[in-house]
Amino acid sequence: MLNTFLMKTSKHSRALLLALLSFTSIGQQAFAQTQAQDYPSRPVKIIVPFAAGGPADNYARFMGQQLQTALGQNFIVENKPGAGSIIGTDFVAKAAADGYTLLMMSNAQTVNESLVAKKPYSLLKDFVGIAPINYSDLLLVVHPRVAAKNLAELIALAKAQPGKLNYASSGTGTPYHMAGELFKAMAGIEITHVPYKGSSGARTDLLGGQVDFMFDAVTTMTDYARAGTVRGLATTGTLRSDILPNVPTMSEAGVAGYATTIWLGLMAPKGTPVAIINQLNSAVTSIVTRPEIKKQWAEKGAMPLSMSPLEFQIYLERDVIKWAKIVKLSGAKAE
Repeated sequence: MLNTFLMKTSKHSRALLLALLSFTSIGQQAFAQTQAQDYPSRPVKIIVPFAAGGPADNYARFMGQQLQTALGQNFIVENKPGAGSIIGTDFVAKAAADGYTLLMMSNAQTVNESLVAKKPYSLLKDFVGIAPINYSDLLLVVHPRVAAKNLAELIALAKAQPGKLNYASSGTGTPYHMAGELFKAMAGIEITHVPYKGSSGARTDLLGGQVDFMFDAVTTMTDYARAGTVRGLATTGTLRSDILPNVPTMSEAGVAGYATTIWLGLMAPKGTPVAIINQLNSAVTSIVTRPEIKKQWAEKGAMPLSMSPLEFQIYLERDVIKWAKIVKLSGAKAE
């Protein structure tokens, strides 16, 4: 359209217009560069699209405090849960691309790309990756009233009573939901999904015996398993968890090849200045690779992740493809 307009104008007018466009472009670049140099000059919001009390919320608050120290500005965490993380994610997608509204995300967002057909945003088109933060295995736990002392017994119980056993999750499309759907598909059982608005509600009802079992992050459920409040049957990593060495993996316990984790990261609206993305990536990487933080997280079962923005973007793209295959395999549906 611009080329057609230019063809219809005089040579002198075209030169003036092109000069104006060039000047505007240079001005925009200079403005973006100034923004990056001054960043952050006011408080930054980290939107958590999940309820308070879960891993995403806990690590968002931890990272907010650390980033505040590193960058000299307040990083304020706001929870906007709902619709399996879609409400909060969409809020960030529509925010100004200036680095002052960030998204604390997990693999729930990469799952939703294939699980939820109609969303008001596209993860890979409307966001840019800043940096990953960490990952942890999940722990399959049952309430003590469930007559299953190990994974084999839980599978046998589910096969004897199809659809009777239920499992809680923090919402449709979340890592806890998909872990249950993958278990259902690979073990060949019928179990009922009970989605909650957040992991805290799911955890509370599991502890109270209102639901039979759930997959939860080892970082939040290990203490309950150690205390005997719930019975830990298996972890979901490829190797046994260092903090639960006596608990077998799902693969060891009878579901060969089963493996999944929960991972966390930061994203920003598409169009956020590259210099700001690089600055945030550098700050996050510096935090998660500090020896004392690695040690602190390892004691809870979390392992740091560090990548460049480009590496993280590739990681996101591959995770979307990976979960699309699992969604298809499991037959999981958005509820």
